[in-house]
Amino acid sequence: MRDRVRQALESQWFQRAIVAVIVVNAATLGVETSPSALASYGTVLHVVDRAALYVFVAELLAKMYVYRARFVRDPWNLFDTVIVAVSLMPTAGGLSVLRALRILRALRLISVVPSLRRVVSALLTAVPGMASIALLLALVLYVASVMATKLYGAASPDYFGDLPTSLFTLFQTMTGDGWSDINRDVMEHHPSAWVFFVIFVLICTFVVLNLFIAVVVSAMEEEHQRERVPGDSGDSGGSVAAELAALRAEIAALRAAMPAPEGASSMR
Repeated sequence: MRDRVRQALESQWFQRAIVAVIVVNAATLGVETSPSALASYGTVLHVVDRAALYVFVAELLAKMYVYRARFVRDPWNLFDTVIVAVSLMPTAGGLSVLRALRILRALRLISVVPSLRRVVSALLTAVPGMASIALLLALVLYVASVMATKLYGAASPDYFGDLPTSLFTLFQTMTGDGWSDINRDVMEHHPSAWVFFVIFVLICTFVVLNLFIAVVVSAMEEEHQRERVPGDSGDSGGSVAAELAALRAEIAALRAAMPAPEGASSMR
């Protein structure tokens, strides 16, 4: 019985069915945001939502039955369990805000679709490198904010009046949101201020932020290489080595059992 349930859970048609349920459930939750649609089809939307939730609960129970202790060892199973548990919480009274969290079920696509799992795994792998780059970016932002406060604080107090204001202004400049307007406001009193802003944008936007992309791309390449080479993991590598050793032993036994050629016997 357990083997049949495992085959059903791991079959391609079942995975596609779960993806379809997730997409339909996410669409119904989006339609619920329309008051007119909710007034006309509220009952149908509620039924679809509860049916999708029951499907997710049944899937998790089936995985617990099949995998037992291995279910807890898989972080993606824990991810799915947390999302479904949030949907099962009561939404009445002071907990009505939890109704908005039902849309988190759409995130289950990450654990169901293998390509999305690879992307998330690569992002998690790249976290240490991204932390170092974030520290570098914060350092550049702090140094530039101190300089801007001292240079342009008196001329443009709305943007650089104090250090917190300068930090926010330069963060806005780093994102490219209206930085030219800020630059022109400062240049009315300091015509050479464009040099500071151009250098800051070049360093933050075109250098530091691109380092984030480089780290993520490198992590994704490493993730693809791990999938291409099954012997990277200790278990799979050991099993392959054991199979090769068994094959060599069988070939040696066959050669020993084969009779010697006639020419070789006559030479003796």
